[in-house]
Amino acid sequence: MNGPELHTIAGLDARLQELHKLTAQTPTYNPVFQLGLELSRKLESGEMGLDAVESLVSELECEGLRVRAARLDRLVHPMPPADNDARIDAAADEDDFTAFAVRWQRPAAHVVFTAHPTFLLSAAQSEAVTHAASSGDFAEATVCAASPARDTITLDYEHAAAMAAIARGQKARDRINERLFSIAAARFPKRWKSLQPMPVRFAHWVGYDMDGRTDISWSTSIRYRLEEKAMRLAGYAAALKPIEPEIAARLDRAHAHTAEMAALFAGDLAAPEALSAAANALTAAHPDKLTSLTGVIAELEEEARHGGPEVARALLVIAAAMRADGLGMGWIHFRVNSSQLQNAIRRRIDPDGTLNLASQAALVRMRELLAEVKPLRSNFAALAIENSTAVRQFLAMAQILGHIDADAPIRMLVAECEEPTTILAALYFARMFGIADKVDVSPLFETESALEHGGRFLEAVLAEPAYREYAKRRGRVSIQTGFSDAGRFVGQIPASLAIERLQGRLSEAMVGAGLTDVSALIFNTHGESMGRGAHPSSLSDRFAWPLSPWARRRFLRAGIRLEPEVSFQGGDGYLWFGSDELALATITRMVEEPLWSADVNAPTDLFYRRTDLSLDYYRAIRGVQHAHLESRTYSRAITAFGLGLLNDTGSRKSRRQSDIAADRTMSLRQIRAIPHNAILQQLGYPVNVIAGVGTAADGNREELAHMLRESARGRQIIRLVRAANAVASIKTMAAFGELFNSAYWASRPYRGDEQHISDACQKLAEYLTGDDRTGVFRRLVSRLRIDALKLHQLLDLIPDESPPADREHTRRSMGVLQALRLALYQHMFLRTVMVPSFSRANDISREDVLEMFFSLRVDDGLAQLRRAFPVHFPSIDDFSVDEPSDYPDSHATGYGRIHADFIDPIARSNALCLRITTAIANEFGAHG
Repeated sequence: MNGPELHTIAGLDARLQELHKLTAQTPTYNPVFQLGLELSRKLESGEMGLDAVESLVSELECEGLRVRAARLDRLVHPMPPADNDARIDAAADEDDFTAFAVRWQRPAAHVVFTAHPTFLLSAAQSEAVTHAASSGDFAEATVCAASPARDTITLDYEHAAAMAAIARGQKARDRINERLFSIAAARFPKRWKSLQPMPVRFAHWVGYDMDGRTDISWSTSIRYRLEEKAMRLAGYAAALKPIEPEIAARLDRAHAHTAEMAALFAGDLAAPEALSAAANALTAAHPDKLTSLTGVIAELEEEARHGGPEVARALLVIAAAMRADGLGMGWIHFRVNSSQLQNAIRRRIDPDGTLNLASQAALVRMRELLAEVKPLRSNFAALAIENSTAVRQFLAMAQILGHIDADAPIRMLVAECEEPTTILAALYFARMFGIADKVDVSPLFETESALEHGGRFLEAVLAEPAYREYAKRRGRVSIQTGFSDAGRFVGQIPASLAIERLQGRLSEAMVGAGLTDVSALIFNTHGESMGRGAHPSSLSDRFAWPLSPWARRRFLRAGIRLEPEVSFQGGDGYLWFGSDELALATITRMVEEPLWSADVNAPTDLFYRRTDLSLDYYRAIRGVQHAHLESRTYSRAITAFGLGLLNDTGSRKSRRQSDIAADRTMSLRQIRAIPHNAILQQLGYPVNVIAGVGTAADGNREELAHMLRESARGRQIIRLVRAANAVASIKTMAAFGELFNSAYWASRPYRGDEQHISDACQKLAEYLTGDDRTGVFRRLVSRLRIDALKLHQLLDLIPDESPPADREHTRRSMGVLQALRLALYQHMFLRTVMVPSFSRANDISREDVLEMFFSLRVDDGLAQLRRAFPVHFPSIDDFSVDEPSDYPDSHATGYGRIHADFIDPIARSNALCLRITTAIANEFGAHG
């Protein structure tokens, strides 16, 4: 195509529409790849430069940010604070004080901020998006002024972002509490001061989650806990200063003391002398050391009892915050892997390593240990020398509870926990260090095996007398469910249904164990994307998807108090609390429909009545998903580019080190759930959401469609599927495979129009002759196409409740983004084979470097090229040598031309591709 049309987004959009029409003539025609080829030809001919491509990318990047802001605004609507005040007024409609107090003293949910690597946007972009969502101003000047330059994401960066999000949440909760006290004062003038509201509770694990991480030391956790305490004390003191200056002064002194301790633990503690000094300072008695707010809260409530309405309300709002958060920004969650706990307990239960910890003999021995254990004193020296990760966690918790905050309980999350012995081991260490009355041990269910056998596991754990005694003392049974890995292993829809069933089994197990008098705390850990358990249609769907009304009713009907806990993961999750307005709107939506609430008298949904249909449907979808997971075709396609399609989005690295050969055989189980889902987004088809939904309806389509249409749960599933399908493109996935098509590269200059790149195309064709990726993508696309046809046949039988008005525009924008990226990849590949030959170094050959680029290990490849072709040398003018020299002459120069012609364009093209990655993720709604 000639002319200026491909130099504008409008032109690219129009051209893509024209190309789509050709699919009616040739069904296998790929308009996305064709547009990428047309752009590539302009790029290689010089008609279009990288500056022009960057301008197009910037425009589409801006559109993605605006889409993201508008989506936030739509989901949390209404946004204005006054409107949300009115919503609280409407929700607080109880006429009886006891009912009012019971309703508002029970958190609608616990909100947990996690450190998952979903920091897709820079801090500046996040601020622009949240400002636009908060103000309703989605203009380019508002949303797109932020630089696309990526931040360096460290653990400190993540922790600071989490604290900022929590602080905004606390401010919103204070506003709601202030409203509740005002309502109560007017409605219940004699009793309102006894109200202790807690609309939501906050928690986080940033800096405490050590599962799969070696970069978080125990001293990091202690430092963060001290910094959080100092931050919260400063806030309490500032709020009290105008109304209770004496208490404020005490808290100011406690803040100063805590900040001093935090500074000590931020230092280098490698030397025993340094650690001893810091530990002794923290553990010593000091007039300004404060480890409990119980007395302060009592003082504030006593002052409020005798104060006027305005002062009393202000004091009670602060007391409510203290009761919710304690001496920190919220509760904290430590996390370890079950293998770490098993390794720790084995030294005591089986020092010779002959006992199977899953055996009955191990369970019997574990019971004996629990019965015999006596609390041991511990100190920071014991913590410093401990080499077991799990035991270090318990020692760190003991120091936090003893010297930082004695009131707030601590969660101990245990990943991949499938044996009752593991839970009893956690109880053993909690008792050993005297903290069992403050630690909630919580197994995580997210693997295939854990979901399949989780019901029996729960029955076995709750049958243990030691656990029942512990649960009654703590007042709760705690579990965690994981939607990310579960969705990766069995597909998101089967995962959600399996987790729902597990939640129901928990209620049954608690009834069977006589534990209906304690709470069930269920922490549903889902991500921010469809593929990781975040339903995109509405906040109501987001909150009901991981803990359905059916599951809630199981607990309510059994008389079990439910404590739901939800995650807001990483940078994408923090956007919901990215401004004061967003935080208030998000929490208000939550408290309007508490996550523990359900109509106990509601008739059973058709989805649960027709288990002959729904259970078979679940199994069939799971079967398709399992087949993909185990398929070498799927695995090879998803790992075809390694992780090079993705930006670094967190301090926890997604890439595991491997050699070139290992990259070719990378297993999906080597890739974490977030990058797995992110790759699916970038390839254009969310397989783990959509795949199987159509195929599973084979042979019974009409009856299944009726069930899904008439069932609230079924309609919710279909809303998720439609949302994923709206941004899915099988043609895009197919286009990526053609990049490795040897015949394409051999044929491209065939007619003589591109002789200037003929040699490069021939080299690519020869190199890719033995490459398997084109065939792999074609096989996968064929399977997905058949499944998609069956999905469309099913969806035709189910009315679309709310078809998005901008669906086709969104799909074309994403198609243009993908075409631009395909053109840039071709530019990179051509420049790669044009680079002059260079010598082998460090056992890395030129072929190895080529493969680095073809698997998008671009930074590694560029490092090798820069080593082979340096441009910076010592200068002869750096030396004061008396003897003259004519060398180096003008011919002895560096490799500046090679950098300008090849290395720099590759680097710039890759940077633009990664900006496209961000834009596409924004269209999907989240990274990963």
